[in-house]
Amino acid sequence: MPRPAQFIPTVLRCVAALALVLSAAMARAQSFEFVALGDLPYGDAAKVGPPYRALIEGINRARPAFSIHVGDIKSGGSRCDDQEYRTQLGHFGLFEAAVIYTPGDNEWTDCHRANNGSYDPLERLAFLRTLYFPAGWSLGRERLAVHSQAREGHDKFVENLRWQHQGVLFVTVHVVGSNNNFEVRDAGAVTEFLERDRANVAWIKAAFTQAQQSRAQALVIAMHGDPLESKSAWEDFPPHSGFRTSIGQTLLPLAAAAGIPVLLIHGDSHLFRFDQPFSLNRSPIPNLSRLIVPGANDVRAVRVGVEPGSAQPWSVRLLQARP
Repeated sequence: MPRPAQFIPTVLRCVAALALVLSAAMARAQSFEFVALGDLPYGDAAKVGPPYRALIEGINRARPAFSIHVGDIKSGGSRCDDQEYRTQLGHFGLFEAAVIYTPGDNEWTDCHRANNGSYDPLERLAFLRTLYFPAGWSLGRERLAVHSQAREGHDKFVENLRWQHQGVLFVTVHVVGSNNNFEVRDAGAVTEFLERDRANVAWIKAAFTQAQQSRAQALVIAMHGDPLESKSAWEDFPPHSGFRTSIGQTLLPLAAAAGIPVLLIHGDSHLFRFDQPFSLNRSPIPNLSRLIVPGANDVRAVRVGVEPGSAQPWSVRLLQARP
């Protein structure tokens, strides 16, 4: 039996070790806030530039951990000129904290339109990838280290990113509006879609694997397209849906089996909404929530509060620029 003089230091060491464990657990569970926005700015630069910059100033005052722009950095009726992309890159440089961007359809799939400049969509996508995705880093003034799918055998897909904050895993997936570019009347579009869809499926699977391996307390997936855009009266993801494989057949079953809260953020619809619209085999998925960010004429963002470790960790409130 240890003497009291020997026993007391042992107890103190145990108490100190327990305190360190509890301190680390509390640090992992610390609440935080990030901002989600998208489909901005839309329209003539002279008209929409000032309110968009005012919104960015409002985001900076809110001091989020980071912001996520879910795509559509221009309207579907404006030109896809190089200068437009450089102007919007400059806007991202106004964010004081990190900003992570995933492409929307307006900046590449729709660029073939005459009023967009009759560009080759794939050439515009290649330009975006070169301009907006510095290897290993986010955009914004205070850059955040991110992990790209380009480092996992999908060299082309530098835009699919992943990072972790306070025990929550964040992932961007290049899924866009206009039915995710699944245009069966255009063989080139179908070829592009199939390649990107395979990469997206692999990236979503990798996200859930990473969440499990890192013991993440929650998972956030951000993309542009509204996955229920092609919903029919009979199916949420009919055969003609460009979201059938990546979302209906991959994300939903993985989320249902994950055992942690999952939040899907997207834009494209321009109507702010926070709900749980998804089901699997006609059964709701209670741990999967959906956030649609406002956009277009509604120049607002969403402040997303996160309470790691909670069964329902998400809280949302709109952020509007001061007049």
